[in-house]
Amino acid sequence: MTTGDVRGLIRDRARFLGFEVCGFASAADPWPAGARLESFVAEGHHGTMAWMAETLDRRRHPTAMWPDARSAIVLGLNYGPDSDPLSGLERPSNGLISAYARGDDYHDLIKGRLKQLASWSKARLGGDVKVFVDTAPLLEKPLAQRAGLGWQGKHTNLVSRQLGNWLFLGSVLTSAAIEPDPAETDHCGVCRACLDICPTGAFPAPYRLDARRCISYLTIEHAGPVDPEFRSALGNRIYGCDDCLAVCPWNKFAQGAQESALQARADLVEPSLASLADLDEAGFARMFRKNPVRRIGLQRFLRNVLYALGNSRDPSLASAVEGRLTDASPLVRGAAVWALSRLAPDRISALRRSLTASEQDADVLAEWDLAAA
Repeated sequence: MTTGDVRGLIRDRARFLGFEVCGFASAADPWPAGARLESFVAEGHHGTMAWMAETLDRRRHPTAMWPDARSAIVLGLNYGPDSDPLSGLERPSNGLISAYARGDDYHDLIKGRLKQLASWSKARLGGDVKVFVDTAPLLEKPLAQRAGLGWQGKHTNLVSRQLGNWLFLGSVLTSAAIEPDPAETDHCGVCRACLDICPTGAFPAPYRLDARRCISYLTIEHAGPVDPEFRSALGNRIYGCDDCLAVCPWNKFAQGAQESALQARADLVEPSLASLADLDEAGFARMFRKNPVRRIGLQRFLRNVLYALGNSRDPSLASAVEGRLTDASPLVRGAAVWALSRLAPDRISALRRSLTASEQDADVLAEWDLAAA
């Protein structure tokens, strides 16, 4: 069997498993991606994601993680939204969840299919195989560019000429030799739409991201209170941000997700912020069952919801906030104070006097002082 036959059979199997795109790259050749990651961490742009620094050596190159890796099969699964993800910004009393998180958790879906493809490929090529989704220490976007699936745009995300910005990635590394595909080249040109739309200025330069200013990082990865500098810019985004992805001109070729599990669930498309603020642990678990939002936990989610309520500028929503002033979590209480200072600033002093000493620990007191300023 020729190399071309092998690659054609793998692509056919990948399509059978639901992947829209499949490419091949060397996993052993040198590349500059490791040096770029090292600079990212050295500049502190990874924020509180300590695991990026802790796994830096393994992330530098595929063979740093697995020395026997020779080839990579890189897969893409389309999750294109069926409407403009930014239109919900016009309805500030409703929460915006990033397009990728409105259906089932893609990690579980993709990993199962990658294992199927890996087993199938191993039976035909021999060698050892390992599968990776984005929770593993593998630089998947540079690998996808090498495999011809797209290129890393100025927003640092992968852009596909066929599917725009909406691709989940997964990889199968193998010790077998497979002829690589031509790498994709950069097609951003002079466009800077993704850089200019960022509400928090998270791009210090094209192709560079400072995660500490990124709304996706702030609402998902960051565990504590969001710096007051960025709270207004969050708007009604309660989990992730699609701004830089949604404005890319290459989305003119994008398609809606074909995989039913990745299509948006009705209850996750612009849910009412007031109803979300009333969630308890059981309700949160039910609403986000099999969904990636669940991994940030109720407290962090309520923090995001309360910031969004404050940004709604709708005084009628103040009652949805007040109930969280006595929440067991200082993180939630602090966010409630900030939200109330935006919705009902004339009531701040009276409400503060009504709270017990145990509800005013140091962190929350700082929020009250900020609210009164």
